[in-house]
Amino acid sequence: MINSTLTEPHTHPDELRTVARRHPWRWVSALLALAVGTAVVWSFAGSPNLQWGEVGSCLTAGSVIDGIGLTVLLTVVAQGVGIVGGIVLAVMRRSSNPVLKAISGLYLWIFRGTPVLIQIIFWYNLALIFPAVALHIPFTSIGFSVATNSLITPVAAAVIALGLNEAAYMAEIVRGGLISVEQGQSEAAATLGMTRGQAMRHVILPQALRTIVPPTGNELINMLKNTSLVSVIAARELLTATQQIYGVNYLVIELLIVASIWYLALSTVASLAQSLLERRLQVVLRVRQQPWTARAAHRLASLRSSATLTSDGKS
Repeated sequence: MINSTLTEPHTHPDELRTVARRHPWRWVSALLALAVGTAVVWSFAGSPNLQWGEVGSCLTAGSVIDGIGLTVLLTVVAQGVGIVGGIVLAVMRRSSNPVLKAISGLYLWIFRGTPVLIQIIFWYNLALIFPAVALHIPFTSIGFSVATNSLITPVAAAVIALGLNEAAYMAEIVRGGLISVEQGQSEAAATLGMTRGQAMRHVILPQALRTIVPPTGNELINMLKNTSLVSVIAARELLTATQQIYGVNYLVIELLIVASIWYLALSTVASLAQSLLERRLQVVLRVRQQPWTARAAHRLASLRSSATLTSDGKS
């Protein structure tokens, strides 16, 4: 009789191999998508109706470079106005004052409910409602008056419209970040003797940045692209600069490609900066987040210890 232990193969559990399941149709679909994409790009790039030499020469044209500078300036200033305004509106939205809460809600309703293009045109034509901006001391002739058209230039109208519109969206982003912070953090700050404003500045907002920064980076990129809307008021940003060039040489597609290349480059730089900021913020918060709760607990423990020692001394 043959021993079965000698004929049956013995496999140790450590010697088992895991074989990945094959997906042939996944490769087929990938190759098909690659072929279609390559065909589209090749047909577009190889079109005899596109003058790629003009694209290369217009990339560094003086008016295009000036337009890029104004685009970056509008993006930074308008986004800054939006961030500051969003923080103020978010705090008003969370306020216990019903008037402030109602004003914030009305602001969000108006600026989020109307297209930003209409807002840009509205602010640019503000002189139709107020021909002049005057400031006088009541019951005196002391004061000054300035024509609205001299104040609301295309650049000023663009900054006002984009910044005020962005503030409405940033308010919701900031409010969501504030809600994400645990209520215990406010209580710990109050235990340390901080006022509500100090707790907001030193405890709540720094921790809310983890939730606020990623969507703010996306809003910055959207703001960069939304600056192209101010071409309707001839603010001479990037798109307006390219439009003025193809208005002369009639190379519409070539100049739109130039604008697209620069927008892609600027968006890429903004995305990289956002990633670096998020990584840096994660490192800072990992170092600082725990000490806030630990500091509060340590402070409470020291207060209790001192109270206990005082009572023991009296006894």
